[in-house]
Amino acid sequence: MNMFLLNFLYFNATIIEKIGMVEIMSNTNLNSKGKAPSESAIEMTELVLPNDTNLLGNLMGGRLMHWMDIAGALTASRHSNKTVATVSVDGLVFTHPIRMGEMVVLKAKIVYVGRTSMVVHVKIFAENLKTGSIMLTNEAHMTFVALDDNGNPHPVPPLLLQTEEEIEMYKVEMQKKKC
Repeated sequence: MNMFLLNFLYFNATIIEKIGMVEIMSNTNLNSKGKAPSESAIEMTELVLPNDTNLLGNLMGGRLMHWMDIAGALTASRHSNKTVATVSVDGLVFTHPIRMGEMVVLKAKIVYVGRTSMVVHVKIFAENLKTGSIMLTNEAHMTFVALDDNGNPHPVPPLLLQTEEEIEMYKVEMQKKKC
């Protein structure tokens, strides 16, 4: 066993107990130092201007998807230290309109890594700057693949889970991959 693996197993014993050593090992690039989700997390803010809205004065869905793609790609690039390409977006649901003049806060965090792919959870909040009220309006899971300088898939660092929430989100994503 190499030294990284020994350190990884020692410091992540609880995680291995909860998820299963075989499953973690299959998703770990042992030649790379891992990163915690907090190391690559992104928080991005945008102001909804007239050019961003539809005839009802609400943020256009396509503009929001564009911002989500940027936040997700920045997170995946920060984790992998590579250029990334968007592979998929899982079920984007618009639960509440975001109005002109509101601030949009996008919070993106890695929740799962494969050999060359990363799943990023993006949460979108709308903040009414006049009242101070903040509302969760959207969530999505986006998958990105890291690319080398020739545009080929490139291995990514393992994910070092640190919280119960990170472990649970990792397990959910792992179950999706098995389906």
